[in-house]
Amino acid sequence: MTKKIRTAEVDHLFEAILTLQNTEECYQFFEDVCTVNELLSLAQRYEVAQMLRKKNTYLEIAEKTGASTATISRVNRSLNYGNDGYDMVFKRLYGEED
Repeated sequence: MTKKIRTAEVDHLFEAILTLQNTEECYQFFEDVCTVNELLSLAQRYEVAQMLRKKNTYLEIAEKTGASTATISRVNRSLNYGNDGYDMVFKRLYGEED
């Protein structure tokens, strides 16, 4: 999928995101850029990834987040076979070493 998303337009979006300085600025920007449902879906996937990493079961995750098993499975595939983006962020947020 990386080849399909690497466009000048996506570069511009990411450059704009990198200018955001705090959570309030993120709210301002993402509320303009995303629909409420898009933003909530992104947040849900992130929560699912955190819970999968902590070895929660699909049932526990579905009950806590409301995510479908298809969403949980998709996030799990990203954690196991993706570009390690989730792991990179988790390491930075929680100060974990490789």
